[in-house]
Amino acid sequence: MKRAARAFWIGAPDRGEIRDVGLPAPGEDEVLVRTLFSGVSRGTETLVFRGGVPVSQYAAMRAPFQEGEFPGPVKYGYLNVGFVEEGPAALVGRTVFCLYPHQTRYVVPAGAVTVVPESVPAERAVLAGTVETAVNALWDAAPLAGDRIAVVGGGMIGCSVAALIARFPGVRVQLLDADPGRAKTAEALGVDFALPQDALGECDLVVHASATEAGLTRSLELLGAEGTVIELSWYGDRRVSLPLGEAFHSRRLTVRSSQVGTVSPSARPGRTYADRLALALDLLADPALDALVTGESDFEELPDLLPKLASGEIPALCHRVRYSD
Repeated sequence: MKRAARAFWIGAPDRGEIRDVGLPAPGEDEVLVRTLFSGVSRGTETLVFRGGVPVSQYAAMRAPFQEGEFPGPVKYGYLNVGFVEEGPAALVGRTVFCLYPHQTRYVVPAGAVTVVPESVPAERAVLAGTVETAVNALWDAAPLAGDRIAVVGGGMIGCSVAALIARFPGVRVQLLDADPGRAKTAEALGVDFALPQDALGECDLVVHASATEAGLTRSLELLGAEGTVIELSWYGDRRVSLPLGEAFHSRRLTVRSSQVGTVSPSARPGRTYADRLALALDLLADPALDALVTGESDFEELPDLLPKLASGEIPALCHRVRYSD
């Protein structure tokens, strides 16, 4: 059995490289996983790639199995699906999801992996972390039957949220994006689409995921009286301005943050991170969510791929990485 692996590192802002790494033998209650697929979360990972994590957020942005420190060198990522080669008998031979960076093989505690249900292909399971974020947003937002809802921002997170909200009974939900090309993705997910200027207003709830000042401003404009914006965007080191005069106070509007690093005990008492991830994997049995994967490349291509994703040269929601060994 090989005791070596290759891993993708951000050597410095805007520069990626593949490094050889050694692996320890798995200890008691540890697993050796051979990666099948990983996913590039375009929003967060490209922000990390360009060195955009504020110093004040270094600890909050740290990934579970990150090595190195921001802004670099750092090994970062959290969408990994693999095959257990060694470990407890109940896990050997199983396909698992783990919040691990882009690496060909790795050793982690057995409790750090979650078995992928047989109803979910390994290729789709790379979306587990994304759908988990969407689940957390819905736990925070608590939409109700009959709500009028907009999701502003048709990226990977916004599309995931819209797809899950559309399952609620009697809701009116629109996915908004400035790119008319996102209409095709919305159609595949079974969600109505509109350009921001054409959106339906008087919303009870707006989920904002565009990571733009204009998007957050438009989110406030779409609210009805006493409506709420759930803010999912991560702005990194950028500042944003908002029109908190005008109708913000008279209409008693609310802007509330949602962050996947915490399961709110007030929103879902007693629920754990494991509960949330297990639910996300169950939801991935829906083949419509394949629309969130918009490209695929080999692991060896990552150093050339990340600059193109970060610049927008390659438009993407989730970009899947395949491993041959």
